[in-house]
Amino acid sequence: MLRVVDAPQPEPGPGEVLIRSIATGINPVDDKTRAGAIGEGTPPLPMTLGWDLAGIVVDGGDSGLRVGERVVAMSHQLDSGRGTWADLVALPARAVAAAPQSVSLVEAATLPLPGLTALQTLNWLALSAGERLLIAGAAGAVGGLALQIARARGVRVDALVSRNAHAGFARDHGADLVTTHPGALEQRGYDAVFDTVGAFVTEAVADGGRYASIATQAGPVPDQSSRGVRTIVNQVREDGAGLAELADLVDRGSLRPRVHAAFGLHEIRAAHARFLQGGLAGKVAMTF
Repeated sequence: MLRVVDAPQPEPGPGEVLIRSIATGINPVDDKTRAGAIGEGTPPLPMTLGWDLAGIVVDGGDSGLRVGERVVAMSHQLDSGRGTWADLVALPARAVAAAPQSVSLVEAATLPLPGLTALQTLNWLALSAGERLLIAGAAGAVGGLALQIARARGVRVDALVSRNAHAGFARDHGADLVTTHPGALEQRGYDAVFDTVGAFVTEAVADGGRYASIATQAGPVPDQSSRGVRTIVNQVREDGAGLAELADLVDRGSLRPRVHAAFGLHEIRAAHARFLQGGLAGKVAMTF
């Protein structure tokens, strides 16, 4: 039998910001945590789920953020136990940034985790304008943002997508070659590969290149050191400066968040059911 526990109202500590939640998003890690698939990495119960947040500052503390300011934030819920699916959330100021002004807070709430994952991984790949990047899963939540960020940096991008239905998105957002077939990719033709799905198309990266995966469930990238290829399985971290960069890209028109559907918090069961159904053309958002 489920027992309802009244959680105490959070209060910001030193270096923290108290935010009233307006919207959040469902990410794969949320569903895995809810299902108990994280194992020993799961925070102790009772806990609050959620990594993404868009809301209004209630108490800015000493952060410089003003009461009433629109903000976005990402909490590394597995590490900190601080979930964002709550009316009021206290987070470190270093994990918070002003929200983009050109989109709604519902749209902005879909940016933090996938956007930071894309941005931080691209920063590790360290591509210069004119270099070639392959994104595997270029129409997904992370891959679609990575495609837009990379193009904004002048990087030439090819896209590997899972279905023909995804090809239009990749082409519309600047991908040169778009394919569903790994065999169509130029072998050793890319300065870097950003693998969001565990495709492990390692033969596509050039000697001396870089290969980043975010598919932690697929395991490490096969060793490519004999060809001078550096590899990483990258994991997202809290990063208010990165969120500010994402917000700037949105307001400049270089990055567009995608919302497939939005549900009120009272519809959370339906929101999870839609997320699990798949076939999404954007994120599933929840509003408070």
